Amino acid sequence: MTVSERAHELAMAAAQAAADKKAQDIVLIDVGEQLAITDVFLVASAPNERQVMAIVDAIEERLLELPEKAKPLRREGERGGRWVLLDYVDMVVHVQHTEEREFYALDRLWKDCPQLPFVDRDLVDAEAAGSAAE
Repeated sequence: MTVSERAHELAMAAAQAAADKKAQDIVLIDVGEQLAITDVFLVASAPNERQVMAIVDAIEERLLELPEKAKPLRREGERGGRWVLLDYVDMVVHVQHTEEREFYALDRLWKDCPQLPFVDRDLVDAEAAGSAAE
């Protein structure tokens, strides 16, 4: 795995922020071996433009709350809200409308790269609560 500690920290925080806003199909792709410009792609989707923007805003807010704050070097696609890209250098975030995600298929394009495991903490908490109730 080529992901730096910083990239991993950013990716996990961003993925959880996306999950908290009900992002769908969150995938973290280790592209470090293939690209010199970044370590991780975070790809997530939402069914409408408003939710895409809410996810993007939540990711930006969460990464600013980290002990070593992170601000995107670049933010693109905001106007349409169909595909927003946030470039944090160590990580590039792609939040896409569901239709764009299906059409551009970044997951398939980078399928040869390993994925970083991510589990939404709310799902873990719900499972733990369910187990405790039994």
